[in-house]
Amino acid sequence: MSYPHQAPARRPPVVALATAVLLLMALVALAYAVAGLLVLGGTVDRFRSAATGTSATAGDIDEIVTLLRTSGVVAAVLSLLAGVLLAGLALGLGSGRAGARVATWVVSGLGLLGGCCGLAVLVGQRAAPLRLGADERSTAELLNLVGDAYPPWWIPLNAGLSVGQTLGYLVVAALLALPAANAWFRRRPAAPSGFAPAPHPAPPAPTTPSYPPS
Repeated sequence: MSYPHQAPARRPPVVALATAVLLLMALVALAYAVAGLLVLGGTVDRFRSAATGTSATAGDIDEIVTLLRTSGVVAAVLSLLAGVLLAGLALGLGSGRAGARVATWVVSGLGLLGGCCGLAVLVGQRAAPLRLGADERSTAELLNLVGDAYPPWWIPLNAGLSVGQTLGYLVVAALLALPAANAWFRRRPAAPSGFAPAPHPAPPAPTTPSYPPS
């Protein structure tokens, strides 16, 4: 007896690779969250030291420091949540849950959209930089010091991670669309091997004995 449309019991390599890529991206996101918090203190200190030689007041410096700390904490929290989400999706894919596959496609689409928007903002800033008035000269001086306050490797690292994450989403989405992945997520429960035993015939119904006529 044959059972059509059954997927193999073993997980296809394409699904295993997609799971591994998601787990790697989750680890990178968690490491980025920790690294962001670790460099935040030194960044603030370097910014304060450089800002003392400008025309900005103490209040202006404190506002930028607050902005630095808030953005750093928010970025770390978002990265931590993204890492947990990616790890959960990887576990769902490994167990063959079709809902995890759909959710991974949604997250990949959002990740690609976010990367494209970030790139568009960066290009727009380069093409049309922000211009401040004469009365905001101190603010402009402080904002120009923010990039130099970070470690020299921080901004290139962010750029590399952004590109890597975007490529990772593309790879995962493409792997999950392959025919082998389709068969894995649409598999049916495995049928028992061999043939089912033939049912025993039902016993005949009792009959009334007949007697010869007297």
